[in-house]
Amino acid sequence: MIHDPFDRPTAKSGMLIRKPVADVFEAFINPDVTTRFWFTHSSGRLEAGQHREWRWDMYDVKVPVWVKLIDPHRKIVIEWGEGQEKTTAEWTFKTLAQGTYVEIINYGFQGTPDEIMNQVADSTGGFHLVLAGLKAYLEHNIRLNLIADRFPAGLQEGQ
Repeated sequence: MIHDPFDRPTAKSGMLIRKPVADVFEAFINPDVTTRFWFTHSSGRLEAGQHREWRWDMYDVKVPVWVKLIDPHRKIVIEWGEGQEKTTAEWTFKTLAQGTYVEIINYGFQGTPDEIMNQVADSTGGFHLVLAGLKAYLEHNIRLNLIADRFPAGLQEGQ
């Protein structure tokens, strides 16, 4: 682990994906796969030491990504966001008899205690959707559009 994230509020999500670790790992480093369940565009494959940009066209949002670590079939570590919104996310992959268990933690949130707790809740929920979308796609070849449908056009905040 690059950093002990548990000294501050941390978003955490995990799920069993019933596929080999090579397939699950590839889904996160290869944007040709990742764009089928998470973001809509990436400036390239994740490689340690490289800078990438991820885009969600449906929300007109883009995020800079710095790839800190790629340990094939074991771990991915990135920093993403800018300024006070910059955080660290880690993916850990564990091979089980049934498939691959993926755990994602996100930490380094900044702001007031209430702002941090809201960021942790948003990140946790977002990564739950990412993992559910990945599971449906890899196990059943179904694109659930969970990220695109989370905040549909025309929905007012608070409704």
